[in-house]
Amino acid sequence: MSVTAMATATSPAVGSIRSRRSTSGVTRFKMAVRSSSISLAVAPLLTKLQQDCATPLPVLRNVADSMSADIRAGLAVDGGSDLKMILSYVDSLPTGDEKGLFYALDLGGTNFRVLRVQLGGKDERVIATESEQVSIPQDLMSATSEDLFDFIASALANFAKKGGNFHLPPGRRSEIGFTFSFPVKQTSIDSGILIKWTKGFSVSGTAGKDVVGCLNEAMDRKGIDMRVSALVNDTVATLAGARYWDDDVMVAVILGTGTNACYVERMDAIPKLQGDFPPSGRTIVNLEWGAYRKGLPLTVFDRDMDAASINPGEQIFEKTISGMYLGEIARRALLYMAEEGSLFGKSVPEKLSMPFVLRTPDLSAMQQDTTDDLQTVGSVLYDVAGVESALNSRKIVLEVCDTIVKRAGRLAGAGIVGILQKIEEDTKGAIFGKRTVVAMDGGLYERYSQYRRYLQESVTELLGPETSQNIVIEHSKDGSGIGAALLAATNSKYGRNC
Repeated sequence: MSVTAMATATSPAVGSIRSRRSTSGVTRFKMAVRSSSISLAVAPLLTKLQQDCATPLPVLRNVADSMSADIRAGLAVDGGSDLKMILSYVDSLPTGDEKGLFYALDLGGTNFRVLRVQLGGKDERVIATESEQVSIPQDLMSATSEDLFDFIASALANFAKKGGNFHLPPGRRSEIGFTFSFPVKQTSIDSGILIKWTKGFSVSGTAGKDVVGCLNEAMDRKGIDMRVSALVNDTVATLAGARYWDDDVMVAVILGTGTNACYVERMDAIPKLQGDFPPSGRTIVNLEWGAYRKGLPLTVFDRDMDAASINPGEQIFEKTISGMYLGEIARRALLYMAEEGSLFGKSVPEKLSMPFVLRTPDLSAMQQDTTDDLQTVGSVLYDVAGVESALNSRKIVLEVCDTIVKRAGRLAGAGIVGILQKIEEDTKGAIFGKRTVVAMDGGLYERYSQYRRYLQESVTELLGPETSQNIVIEHSKDGSGIGAALLAATNSKYGRNC
């Protein structure tokens, strides 16, 4: 799953004059002390924000239709659309028959997680599971490939030594599902070439190499009798984990700090896939849908944030709907209202000028406030931005939060419908005519109730009340961990029933 970092802009110096970069690129200087009526001055600014963020049904339908069209174009040829449509090489999905001990390794940031699961087949399913999180020392993030993978292999070995209720049949090597959330060009179910490191990593000697080979070699150096049998993206692992429990799962979406989606596709519907197809005739396709960009209702705050990022013009859908960015969009809107409409009275809070000081969890906390005087809103504003706020100001802050989150949730719902529409068009009733499950994971979806509600409302509006009853949007907590282990089982060299 792609999670893009943002460049940190320099905060203006403390004083009575502040500079602000206008949308035209001209630097304007604003006095930090003003006086005007909050409601009169801010009302048109709030109305403009709400208009620019509006997602009426025609906007949602355009996004859904364009998403479907981009999926088709990306399946036809590499580079055919903004969506990469990456083939996962997962052509065998969990059935519940899997037996044995399998491991998962999830590397996607400054921490990695190791997990093991004992599977007992259809009768016992998951007998036991255990996991451990390990922090990667800062110096290893810019060390050599051998240093990093040796550290990971050692941690995996220490974890494997703790026996407990986990048993590996004699004569068998432990097998691992490797979730690797960095850009790779996958070449088979158990190999993939690293394109580049992201998320603060600058490890030397790995780019252009097979990351599975790097891990297998490190395990050999450490004398660890384990092998990687599946290399997967975290979204693909989420789909596999959910599918283990429910055969109706066809789509998986992660909505957290970043976002992505994948779905089960017929191989004969992928023109760019050449050669013989396996017996299943289907595979999981990874959209990398954060790169989608068509028909999105954007504000000046979105454009300014994008321009200040380290990847301007890229990942626009992700910057509009995912957890890393919603707080920052709201911060920019609130700062503008403070400068132009005296939202917080005569002075403009200096801390509010700091990029990313307002986080999406702050928006969620404020929107859960049910007190008459909005105490939680006031506390968050004071703690985050040093703002002493009146009740009217707090109400406007809530309106801003709701506007940004409503747009995000409804656009995410439209994206989901776009995927479902594409499958439905090819299968004529196989999606909308029966129960179909979309597995969801990620902290944004899990913890932000308003976001979930807006997403569901969008799907219902687009599909209508009758069809939408067949579409089940279900939270699959931590599905990616067990999902990676399950994909190790389905691709085991010993067979899934051993």
